Amino acid sequence: MDKRAWGGFWRKISIRYTIFIYFTVSALIAMLLSGEALYVQMSRQLAAVVQEESQAVLGQVNRSVDSYIRTIMKLSDSLYYGVIKNADLSEEHINDQITLLYDNNKDSIANIALLSKEGELLEAVPAARLKTGLDVTKEEWFGNTLERTDNLHFTTPHVQYIFDNSDQQYRWVITLTRAVEITHGTSTEQGILLIDIRYSSLRQILEDISLGNQGYLYMIDSGGELIYHPKMQLIETGQMKENISAALEYRDGSYREEYEGEKRNISVKSVGYTGWKLLSVTPEKGLSLSNLKMRLFVAFVAASFLFALVLINAFISSRITNPIQELEKSVNAIEEGELDTEVYTGGSYEIRHLGRSIGDMAKQIKKLMQDIVTEHESKRKSEFDTLQSQINPHFLYNTLDIIVWMIENEQKQEAVKVVTALARFFRISLSKGKSIIPVRDELEHVRNYLTIQQMRFKNKFLYEIHAEEEVMDLACLKLMLQPLVENAIYHGMEFMDGDGEIRIEVCREGDELLLEIRDNGLGMTQEQVKNLLSEKPRVSSRRGSGIGVKNVNERIRLYFGEDYGLEIWSEPDEGTAIRCHLPAKIYTEAMEKERT
Repeated sequence: MDKRAWGGFWRKISIRYTIFIYFTVSALIAMLLSGEALYVQMSRQLAAVVQEESQAVLGQVNRSVDSYIRTIMKLSDSLYYGVIKNADLSEEHINDQITLLYDNNKDSIANIALLSKEGELLEAVPAARLKTGLDVTKEEWFGNTLERTDNLHFTTPHVQYIFDNSDQQYRWVITLTRAVEITHGTSTEQGILLIDIRYSSLRQILEDISLGNQGYLYMIDSGGELIYHPKMQLIETGQMKENISAALEYRDGSYREEYEGEKRNISVKSVGYTGWKLLSVTPEKGLSLSNLKMRLFVAFVAASFLFALVLINAFISSRITNPIQELEKSVNAIEEGELDTEVYTGGSYEIRHLGRSIGDMAKQIKKLMQDIVTEHESKRKSEFDTLQSQINPHFLYNTLDIIVWMIENEQKQEAVKVVTALARFFRISLSKGKSIIPVRDELEHVRNYLTIQQMRFKNKFLYEIHAEEEVMDLACLKLMLQPLVENAIYHGMEFMDGDGEIRIEVCREGDELLLEIRDNGLGMTQEQVKNLLSEKPRVSSRRGSGIGVKNVNERIRLYFGEDYGLEIWSEPDEGTAIRCHLPAKIYTEAMEKERT
């Protein structure tokens, strides 16, 4: 919505809704600011609680993993100290003892094997033999175990690839190896005890842990290899990444990091004896008040507060605006012209004072309107009188000069004819002060004028007047045709080489009276036609009446309305036509209306 449309919208809103909107918006802003502050505080507290819970869960998981590893280590110790170390492999087999320990732990153990330092498989449960062509001595874990004989060695999760299984199933395992002493008669040599830990049993411990919205656990070894991640497959296929490089630098504790544009909280715990790190990741966006119960509670509280706010604001705005609305009704009645309306004066002091002032103003307006109507009627009559009296004295002087010249030249009949025409001309011009005369008198007036002008110009032009009998008693504006004919003579024919022609036609078309003056004079350009009716002042001819075409048009519109007036057509060297549009009214009816 643009600025103008927005301004129009506000101008159409009542004061009640304006106050209501302002109160409501102000309260909503305060509520939103308070809610935002409360939300931030609660989010921080929630984040702290979730962080504490994450650390507690991480500690519990760490203890579970540690307990699990301890169980595997105890099994390793039992195999070494309880079985291998006390046996002479040159005289006895330890397969049954290993099988017994395997059966007791087969839910978490996939394979148990004893290897010589040359890579020979001495015992294996339940595996039967090494894969054909596999030289275990070249495996990295084999060399590391023999180099660091005091340590337990754990590999990362991998598919079991050392042994041929009878069921042809290759499971994910984590291999634990340790260096052991193998007795053969009177000699001892180093060997390797290998235990394949079922990866699924370790994963089950970690998978059952929940860290709230979007939180998760993962585990890495000392070299940064993933041991467990809930989205392990996505990471291995490159569809997801984990911030392992930073995790390697973390020690036990809590950290805040930003990874791939996401802020998150990290807690770290080391798993004993393994060098593994267990990490919990909680995105900060997951620490918001976003659970369903909290959302419903917040929505309910907000809706309740908003409903109460609307009721309170509606009550306050109505108390303030009811007197104003009553006053507005009074003002609307005055605006519609009912100036006698009793103006409302209730409400607060300001509204009462405003009501009394508007009442006084309405009385004053009524008085002023009466004065204006009286003044307008007087001015209107004065304008008519002024327009009708604009007869240039040069016309009278020129006409008298013609009469004198005719008498001196003993043209008595022509002189009598001119004097008679002049007398009739002025008789109709006066018309006892009337502005409206019959068409019959207006045509008689213009005929007398043309007679005088024809004799003055020595029959330089001819004229013809044609009017239907039915229009003779219609009402016409006095002195309307004479200025138009004068304009045709002085501006259209005075400088013509041949004889001029002026034709006046009067007819009725429907509810209109049409009076048309045509000449075959010099004509005008469109710009000249436009200037005839424009507001630009024009210098009248010294020999004409001075009333002009523009004044005739104004007189018609002043008396009959803006729908009536003059139409002009003209072409250079072709002539000019002026048509007067008047309402077709009977003269007697028009005079009664003028008197009323």
